[in-house]
Amino acid sequence: MLNLTMKSDEFIDVAKLGRSVGLKGFLKLHDFSDFPEQFKKGRRFFADKDESLEIAEFDRQKGIVRFVGINDKDAASKLTNKILKTTKDVAKSSCKLKKDEFFWFDIVGCKIVENGQILGVVDDIERIGSQDYLYVKTDENFVKNGSQESFLIPYIDRFILRADVDSKEIITQYVVYFLE
Repeated sequence: MLNLTMKSDEFIDVAKLGRSVGLKGFLKLHDFSDFPEQFKKGRRFFADKDESLEIAEFDRQKGIVRFVGINDKDAASKLTNKILKTTKDVAKSSCKLKKDEFFWFDIVGCKIVENGQILGVVDDIERIGSQDYLYVKTDENFVKNGSQESFLIPYIDRFILRADVDSKEIITQYVVYFLE
């Protein structure tokens, strides 16, 4: 069982519960992740620090979910707009990554390095359409010289040469030209 006294930064948002669907307690599930396989019968998520929800049924095609003990429209409606959370450790153990794939929470905080120079630090990741962009807070040395305080880098091979989440560095190319 998960320790509910964990710090909030150990939890990650994985989905949002939408409107109730039908009369049996189903809710629309808006998945924030790239891992729909984590939503399966018996899997627990947290909606609030003191509210644990266990999946009773999940229909991937329809994008709907029902939780244990939620058996009617009224009970389901009370969960509308709640954010489902899990811990980073649970996510890592239940979501298998392929080669050169990373969890967003491992990328956030990485330094952007090009030609040995730190350009900034990944502050967030934004998905625009089907493309992920690193939202980078520009290193103070560039800001002092007139560069913008933040910038976006598309997470594509043209710009990203290598990501090393263990050393918290992402090696880039062609990005420094946008800062000079």
